[in-house]
Amino acid sequence: MNCSSRLTGLLFWTTTVAFGQSVYSIADMFKPRATPADSIFNVSILMLAICAAIFVVVGGLLTFTIVRFRRRKVDDNREPAQVYGSTRIEIAWTVIPVLIVLALGMATARSVVEVQNKRIPADALKVTVIGHQWWWEFRYPELGIVTANELHVPLSTTTKSTVTALTLESADVAHSFWVPQLAGKMDLIPGVTTSMWIDPRQQGIFLGNCAEYCGMQHANMLLRVVVEPAADFEKWVDAQKMDAASDPRLESARTTFLSLNCINCHAVRGTIAKGTFGPDLSHLMSRATLGAGMIPNTVENLRAWLKDPQTIKHGNLMPNMQLNSRELDEIVKYLSSLK
Repeated sequence: MNCSSRLTGLLFWTTTVAFGQSVYSIADMFKPRATPADSIFNVSILMLAICAAIFVVVGGLLTFTIVRFRRRKVDDNREPAQVYGSTRIEIAWTVIPVLIVLALGMATARSVVEVQNKRIPADALKVTVIGHQWWWEFRYPELGIVTANELHVPLSTTTKSTVTALTLESADVAHSFWVPQLAGKMDLIPGVTTSMWIDPRQQGIFLGNCAEYCGMQHANMLLRVVVEPAADFEKWVDAQKMDAASDPRLESARTTFLSLNCINCHAVRGTIAKGTFGPDLSHLMSRATLGAGMIPNTVENLRAWLKDPQTIKHGNLMPNMQLNSRELDEIVKYLSSLK
């Protein structure tokens, strides 16, 4: 766990504006909704309380000094008493900071141990998180599901505690997985596998971001954690396991898609598209955003993205395919059917 997340800031925010549309959200790390986030919150409050006390004491002493020893109206040229050392003061300003640092260090160590030494239950949901420039891949190895940028997990309740165990990897450079309301930051290092866990106690959508600078679109490497009741999560799992719909009315559009180089990078379940370089598109329209949170996932935005993804997310690894009007219409028609 990267403990710097404890006092990174009061609010974590993501703002993106594209084509006149805005995707804006705020995630408050001081409203924890999972056990790891609770642990971080408690240490944060302790640190803020100690820092506030230091501020009050130092500020009070400075104010007292300014008022008590301010310049008098009567001109007095006498030199004040010169103090060249005070053993008591020197001991105080040495011992007190040492004790404060020890207290904060012990509290932090206790929080880290509590989270990292958690015994993961055998029935925990297992998800592999892979960081790419600049999007997130989520693999559910025991469920046979691959998706992108939206992590679906079941709700943990008082009657049934549900833990989601995350295994984190990087496909290219250093990234950092951070969802402030659920857990602290965890780095993803190329060639190194790390792990963390969450047990969300509230239904809803929790927002996160890459917290390690990873290139020009680092700030736009967004993610969503969708927490839903067990029954709804099972419905989502069943839908994600299904092959892409093969509507006869879309045969022409499907053929066009499969004839282009899209299939070299992307996968669509139930077709010859088996690429792994880019996000899995099997259920593309079930996601709320495009481009890892850049823009809302609408047919109009999908068209704009396919026409030239570089105008929306400059530097991303999807090239401008130089599609003609017919190809663009066909691919939009096919991909917009993948729900």
